[in-house]
Order: sequence, then structure tokens, then C-alpha cells
Amino acid sequence: MGVRVLIADDERDFALMLAEMVRAARHEVVDVVHSGLDAIRSYRRHKPQIVFMDFAMAKLNGLTACRNILSDDPTGCILFLSGLSEHRDLAPQSSGALAVLQKPIGFTMLVQILNEAASQGSGSQTVTACAS
Repeated sequence: MGVRVLIADDERDFALMLAEMVRAARHEVVDVVHSGLDAIRSYRRHKPQIVFMDFAMAKLNGLTACRNILSDDPTGCILFLSGLSEHRDLAPQSSGALAVLQKPIGFTMLVQILNEAASQGSGSQTVTACAS
């Protein structure tokens, strides 16, 4: 059974490429959005198992969207995607996200994250491989 994934990134080409990679790994993309506000709305509508969220987006940045989603659903699994080499606000201990993944994300790492989430089943949304 595939993992349900929401992608939130204002770089449309990157978001579409990531969606294709998720599908190639045999998982489901429930939505691709391009703002933090749309990420919150889509999360509430689709309840994905994993959210790949860019930090710098219009209409609420990824950090604010992450905190909003986790205040509604503390079990949410959000992974930040960032082209920034260091950004303290994105650190899991201050953002609530499980991890920060450096852009561009490789297919092998993506498959590992998604397969681990799938093996843990729908009851648990924590992806331990991402937290390292």
C-alpha cells in the first residue's frame, strides 16, 4: 500500500518533478500546492501521511504552515525541503517538523523515506529514518 503525500513548494517545476518521483516510487500524491496557506487547506482536506514542505513560500511560509498543521494534528509528519544550507528555524526542535531535507532530494532517499512510512502503516505517521 502506498503512502499518501502532499507536496507544498512554490517552485512549480521542482514540485512537479518531486510529484513524479513519488509516483515513480509507487506512492500517491494527494495534492501539489504552492503556498503555505494552500498547504494547510490541503492537509485538512486530504490528511496525507507525509508532507514535503518548502520553507520559503508566499501566503504563509512553510514554517508557519508547519506549526499550524501540527497544532491541529500533532501526529502529522512534515519534512522541510530547503535549498538553504543552514536555517535554525527549520530545525526539528524549533519547527516541529521531523527533518530538513536538502534540495534537490535524491530518488534513493525519497524511496527510503516513503517505504519506511509505508512499512509503519497508517496507524503511525512517524518516519524514523527522516529524523536522523
